[in-house]
Amino acid sequence: MAAETLTERRLNRALLARQLLLERAHASVVEALERVGGLQTQYAPSGYVGLWTRLAGFQRADLTQALERRLAIQATLMRMTIHMVSAADFWPMALAVRNSRREWFARVNRQQIGRLDMSAIADTARRELSGGPLKLAELSRRLAARGVPEAPIGWIGLWLDLVRVPPSGTWESRRADVYGLADEWLPQPKRPPSVEDATDHVVRAYLAGFGPAHPADIATFAGLPATTVQSSTERLDVVVFRDEQGKKLVDLRDAPRPPEDTNAPVRFLPTWDATLLVHARRTQILPEEYRPLVFSTRTPHSIGTILVDGQVAGSWRLVDGAVVTRAFGKWPRAAQREIADEAERLAAFHGP
Repeated sequence: MAAETLTERRLNRALLARQLLLERAHASVVEALERVGGLQTQYAPSGYVGLWTRLAGFQRADLTQALERRLAIQATLMRMTIHMVSAADFWPMALAVRNSRREWFARVNRQQIGRLDMSAIADTARRELSGGPLKLAELSRRLAARGVPEAPIGWIGLWLDLVRVPPSGTWESRRADVYGLADEWLPQPKRPPSVEDATDHVVRAYLAGFGPAHPADIATFAGLPATTVQSSTERLDVVVFRDEQGKKLVDLRDAPRPPEDTNAPVRFLPTWDATLLVHARRTQILPEEYRPLVFSTRTPHSIGTILVDGQVAGSWRLVDGAVVTRAFGKWPRAAQREIADEAERLAAFHGP
């Protein structure tokens, strides 16, 4: 039987449904993080705004408390970027991407790293952190005192699993500069998953949050080799579709794929929201003509964006306590009131 073709708009609605952008979910912070495949949080408030736009009744304290209680974890994971994930997702994700991250880093930095024994440096960092989390400046000072050559923490974190420890990286203390040992902050499971099982976990999480997807999109998001992703999709027994260009899409069998005429409400997205990155281009949630307005050399982190009918149609920023909006083109009259109302709610969320 020929694979069903999914239109671009159908893929758009599937993404919105899985990212909790069709309807605010009545779910916990942990449940939301697991459903959307984690949130990218190089800028701490992005995680808070990302959950506000996805969860009914979300309060800033909900996320801060989840981080403090070690139910949500912030760490460098997929694509060597800071992600916020659930405690249950952290170790499988860390294990799945560990080798590919090291191999990529060693390849592109072979001249700088060739003279360093990174395993020995990581062991030294572990000894310093064994007494508890440290600010980056203090950790760097201690490593220098032990004769460790200058090595950015990002390098060490490829050989030593680290987490960002609250209150750093929260709404209240936004600079994520306190590091702790992952296996002390969140002990590993008694039976750690195999690399294959961990990889399957990441692929399943991606499809649950972003599918249906081209296998190459999964590899791009996770920073995994295409052959690794292909093997995983075979183990997971995914269902196959085609896009309008005839390219292969894979998905979880029971994942939501709403009709293309499903209504999509106005939503405000934070900077760094992963729905706008290149791996989700197939959904056109960010129309190509607007991509230079959102991502540029001056704004590689993106800007706050506004979704109208499931696509970026403008931007927002906070100015003196008010959310100021900008249209990319002309907004439908029916959406203008909804945008104004959502802007007021977002301004209130930013308030004391």
